[in-house]
Amino acid sequence: MAEQLKEPEKNAAPSESNVAATVVGPGEARPRGKGRGKTLLIGLGAGIALLAGAILIYLHFAAWQSTDDAEIDGYIYPVSSRVSGYVTRVTVDDNQYVKAGTVLVQLDPKDYEVAVANAKATLANDQASAAAMMTNVPLTSANTSSQLSSAEADVANAEAGVAAAREQANAAEASLRQAEANDLKAQDDVVRYQPLAAKDEIPQQQFTQAVDSQKATAAAVVALRASAAAAKQAVTQARARLVQARAALQYAQTRPQQISVQRSRAAAAEAQTEKARAVLDQARLNLKYTTIVAPVSGIVGRRTVQPGKNVSPGEQLMTIVPLDSQNIWVTANFKETQLTHMRPGQTVKISVDTYDRAYTGRVLDIAGATGARYSLLPPENATGNYVKVVQRIPVKILFDEGQDPKHLLRPGMSVEADVKVK
Repeated sequence: MAEQLKEPEKNAAPSESNVAATVVGPGEARPRGKGRGKTLLIGLGAGIALLAGAILIYLHFAAWQSTDDAEIDGYIYPVSSRVSGYVTRVTVDDNQYVKAGTVLVQLDPKDYEVAVANAKATLANDQASAAAMMTNVPLTSANTSSQLSSAEADVANAEAGVAAAREQANAAEASLRQAEANDLKAQDDVVRYQPLAAKDEIPQQQFTQAVDSQKATAAAVVALRASAAAAKQAVTQARARLVQARAALQYAQTRPQQISVQRSRAAAAEAQTEKARAVLDQARLNLKYTTIVAPVSGIVGRRTVQPGKNVSPGEQLMTIVPLDSQNIWVTANFKETQLTHMRPGQTVKISVDTYDRAYTGRVLDIAGATGARYSLLPPENATGNYVKVVQRIPVKILFDEGQDPKHLLRPGMSVEADVKVK
């Protein structure tokens, strides 16, 4: 009975001294509370480390904005003819690399060579005409100067001639008046002497002398009338010469206008020469345009020209895609919510799908509108039911120089762009 009563004591809960320590080995014991505290500290430290790592990862990814809606863009240069002509030779083919200045297409130059020769002949003729006109300017100036002096002298002489003729006419008129007076006196003497001579009151000889004197005076009157008429005619002629001299003087006084007209003719001839020279320059340019060369270095594509084809001005013959770093870039279409902190000049990591490597670049600029606004049919949100859609805005990214020495990058390749915005 006593043993049964002692048996429960063995199965009873351990005492405080037993709780305070556990047996680890022979003669050794460790407190249980201290082990549990260390485990809690380890767990807390691991949690803090995980939280710090998560924060660091978040901060790292928050500093970058990425998109896979991006591709390599580049200029594609169209090669076209600037003149019409017959294709005689094509020196390149599709996917061939050419350097700037390489001859691509040759047109038949014969027609343009003839045009150049014709333009040269026209220019030579116009230059000769212009030289003759320019020579005439000083000649005209000298001639008009001498003509003016001569005309002034002629006017003076004509005026003097008119004055002299007028004086002569006045003198002839006076002589005529005197002769007429003498004739009247002689007539009166004949009339008075005739009855006296009939009565023999005067000598017959005296009467005969009176008759002869009257005849002489009458003849003198006739002669002086003719002289007076001639003098008047001389005055008229002198006045006509004066009018003619004055007209010549007026013409000579137009010397400045004559020189101006001659200079205008010379200027017109010089302008015609310049026009002929321009025609010659254009003919030479057209002849030069018969040789079509590569505008830039790059890869030939979309060749459509063949020998024997007649091409017209502006007709596209092929394209050239330049591959240097100055002519290719990345167009990345970021969501509008990704552009909050994006600025030109920020660093960019570029992953090209074609090659297992990354490139570096920088943001050049951000487009002025969303891609939808540049589309053929932009959306009209003011009509119909409206559903808000996050828009994408193109961002232009330039490659850093020296990363593509072998020109492996091509326009149209898909890329992923990561921009460091913080």
